[in-house]
Amino acid sequence: MELIAQAGDAGKRLDAFLHERLPEYSRSRLQTWIKEDRARVDGKAARASYLLRGGEAISVAPAALPPLKAEPEKLPLTVLYEDADVIAIDKPAGMVVHAGAGHARGTLVNALLYRFGTLAGVGGDLRPGIVHRLDRDTSGVLVVARTDRAHQSLAAQFRNRKVEKTYLALVHGRMKQAHGRIDAPIARDPVRRTRMTAKLSWGRSAMTEYRVLEELGLFSFLKVRIGTGRTHQIRVHLASIHHPIVGDRLYGAPGRIENLPVLDRFFLHAHRLRFASPSTGESVMVESLLAPELADFLESVRQNAAKIKGTR
Repeated sequence: MELIAQAGDAGKRLDAFLHERLPEYSRSRLQTWIKEDRARVDGKAARASYLLRGGEAISVAPAALPPLKAEPEKLPLTVLYEDADVIAIDKPAGMVVHAGAGHARGTLVNALLYRFGTLAGVGGDLRPGIVHRLDRDTSGVLVVARTDRAHQSLAAQFRNRKVEKTYLALVHGRMKQAHGRIDAPIARDPVRRTRMTAKLSWGRSAMTEYRVLEELGLFSFLKVRIGTGRTHQIRVHLASIHHPIVGDRLYGAPGRIENLPVLDRFFLHAHRLRFASPSTGESVMVESLLAPELADFLESVRQNAAKIKGTR
């Protein structure tokens, strides 16, 4: 296949560009193909770190992929809403949304296939019905398409930023203002590849709004809305203004907090989704209550806020 780098792609790494254009392949697989000389720039071999200038012709010769298909698996599943078009799930923390490298079983897709049998096929054998994702340790509302028509409608709504996405988060520190907006592009961290960063100008545009619900000593409980859906967006944006999410050690949150119980995840919950019904166009709103472990932790913070002096 042949791809052309546009002027707006200037400054992007070759592997990042390919992952944007070919999202059906994992970035690690694309990097392997680059090493195997299956991806060439203007007919020449290149490194994954090659920075595009714009205008290059990139040829890709994909290697044959081993067959892999998500199979039904009996797993606990909480359904918040369902109709003929969609299913809204209350995803628990710790559950991966769909199968991939190292996650062939135990995913949300496995549970959905067992419970409902068939889903929209647009997402392929590994991601049937999936139109958006939540990080493994983010809990809350996730909507799934039951039909191809519903998948196309929901995907367009997400792409055009028509879906209202509201989260709840507990962060370190007291916010300087009661509400605010963070506009900062997000890109893969070139040094720590498991992280994203908001410090590079060539990242993808991203917008996050927050409002303080409670000030709790050294913490702030926030309602967060996002206009885009970049990888780790809320986590990266809040960390970029020096308010990492509690428990999110990847983005600088401290570990054990004195006078508080251990939280084995980060404090981020997808609280509400509002979207248009694929069939009627009417507004559908689905809410998920704060996950029990987060509700318990928040209550501990409320009770012990005055005694919390630091972290270790």
